[in-house]
Amino acid sequence: MSNHLLREKSPYLLQHAENPVDWYPWSHEAFEKAAREDKPIFLSIGYSTCHWCHVMAHESFEDQEVAKRLNADYVPVKVDREERPEIDLVYMSVCQAMTGQGGWPLTIIMTPDKKPFFAGTYLPKTSRRNMTGLLELLSTVSEIWKSDRKRLLNMSDQILAVLRRTPDASSPADPEALARRGYEELRAAFDKAYGGFGRAPKFPAAHNLLFLMRYRAWADEPQALAMAEKTLSSMARGGIHDQLGGGFSRYSTDQMWLVPHFEKMLYDNALLTLAYLEGYRLTGNRFYQRTARQILDYVRRELSGPEGGFYCGQDADSQGVEGKYYVFSKEEIRRVLGNRQDQEKFCRRYGITKEGNFEGANIPNLIHNPDYEQVDREMDALCRHLYEYRLKRLPLHRDDKILASWNALMIIACAKAGFLLDDPGYLEMARRAQVFVEQKLFDENGRLLVRYRQGESAFPGNLDDYAFYCLALLTLYEVTLDAAHLELAVNRAGQMVELFWDEERGGFYFYGSDVPELIDRPKELYDGAMPSGNSAAAHVLAALADLTANQDWRSFADRQLDFLAAGIADLPSAHTFSLTALMDAGEPGDQLVCVSARNEVPGELYAYRREPEHGRMSILFKCPDNENLLSRLAPFTREYPVPDQGTCYYLCQNHTCGLPFTSLSQGMPGPRDLNGKENA
Repeated sequence: MSNHLLREKSPYLLQHAENPVDWYPWSHEAFEKAAREDKPIFLSIGYSTCHWCHVMAHESFEDQEVAKRLNADYVPVKVDREERPEIDLVYMSVCQAMTGQGGWPLTIIMTPDKKPFFAGTYLPKTSRRNMTGLLELLSTVSEIWKSDRKRLLNMSDQILAVLRRTPDASSPADPEALARRGYEELRAAFDKAYGGFGRAPKFPAAHNLLFLMRYRAWADEPQALAMAEKTLSSMARGGIHDQLGGGFSRYSTDQMWLVPHFEKMLYDNALLTLAYLEGYRLTGNRFYQRTARQILDYVRRELSGPEGGFYCGQDADSQGVEGKYYVFSKEEIRRVLGNRQDQEKFCRRYGITKEGNFEGANIPNLIHNPDYEQVDREMDALCRHLYEYRLKRLPLHRDDKILASWNALMIIACAKAGFLLDDPGYLEMARRAQVFVEQKLFDENGRLLVRYRQGESAFPGNLDDYAFYCLALLTLYEVTLDAAHLELAVNRAGQMVELFWDEERGGFYFYGSDVPELIDRPKELYDGAMPSGNSAAAHVLAALADLTANQDWRSFADRQLDFLAAGIADLPSAHTFSLTALMDAGEPGDQLVCVSARNEVPGELYAYRREPEHGRMSILFKCPDNENLLSRLAPFTREYPVPDQGTCYYLCQNHTCGLPFTSLSQGMPGPRDLNGKENA
């Protein structure tokens, strides 16, 4: 018998549509029922590729005894954290405040007016070891709700008081000092043996690596790049990197990146693509380029929809067993490859043994192979053969929601790859996805929405959706110099300010002013699995200020940077995308205006922009086709006429441009002249 989730589009909610638990989606209907029947809400938040969500579902939510208790004493509500991140953020903050930790599945018990008084994560059906069982919890809470409700309400009031406490206003910290502290904190936590930071479980945290690579040039600190390179190489060699199919799992359960938590997420792979591309750009190491290509080729094959959008991710479990899809016995390798020489060659390269390295089976890896950077076409063919064999296994569950924010990150990754690797295929992936977002993820009023699935778009977009999408548009402008992308970025950023900006205190709220208010309206600063919307917004505002010379954008950028500098001072290393924005803002922002009689971007300009040596610079391209549009977007460019023939360049500092020159090789100063210091 189905419940109230049957008509939902979320794959996670649909996984629970046949539970005996009478689940409701987050809706007025659910809260009205709870108020009418005087019952608490049992809120369960997760996502469709979450291993422990599956475990709790099988143990408890498919169980008749648990369902009977929940249905009798509670109104059960299910939420997909990926399509309702604002609900997840608010109640995850509750869980962290009450327990000091968080994770999924997230379990909340609250009043019909959404005020929580219990928070936890995974709970077994019955108590074991030091873990409270769900049945015991439900029984205890139900009894207290009926006999001593005031106790629960007082607890709820205390939680809300903590949640809504406004931090004392503080002055912005010195950005340079913040960046240096962030670097030192990462250096102290760095794993010298295998890269990464801290102990297992170890997360890729690609924005930390992007910060370190930026810090290397900013502070002339070679160790920062060395730390990033060690991590990039170690992750790519490990089992967290799918050696056969490409792409990275969400995190490693061990120090050496061998045994992953096998789910693959779109956002991780987008951010890691950016990190490997930047590593390649700075060092020329083709192993990083190869890894980036493997990620994007995986996304193209397994996470791309027919209309151009990108899917969320793939599950860790196959046939109810985590990782079963990805592992091999040595005998299986022998049987599939056949040729003895091929077997031995593959097993030697990828550490395949009879004993195995994961529950008696093998996760292919390059951890102990000193020749990991070697390119071997015969080995590539063996990997393809095994990959095709693996495809015949029971397919992994794929969450085929298309999320605006995650798609924006992948658009950035594909656009950067298309440009840096001179690969039009990747750029086309970015373009198709951007068109998809515009056509499918905006409503009739021009409001960005969170997700699309099976013909339906839903839920008002949050700050992350707008900020990442604006960054995607700016990246497309950066790599194509098509002014239409810049125009769209300006328009969408204007919407972002209108919906999320806090005029009184600065910074951006997570959800919009047009959304029904929850128990709290937070501003997220922490750069966790993904950079925060506030850090991404700082990059957007600063880029628009540099490109357009518009003082309104400059004012918003300055206030946002001050907001970040004041808010991240306690632990700068947890806010590395903010630190990158602060570092960029502290350096002179030069503009190069290219004015051409032809409507095509000069080839030498593309080549120049691929070089790692030139400093931070905004580039504008003006031609007959976009002259009027660019003059509206960046009025200072009106002073630089389109020539009758040929190309002219103007190097602008503080939006004052020097004399024109006709060749970049002759007219551009060296890196020291551009940045005021040596660019490493």
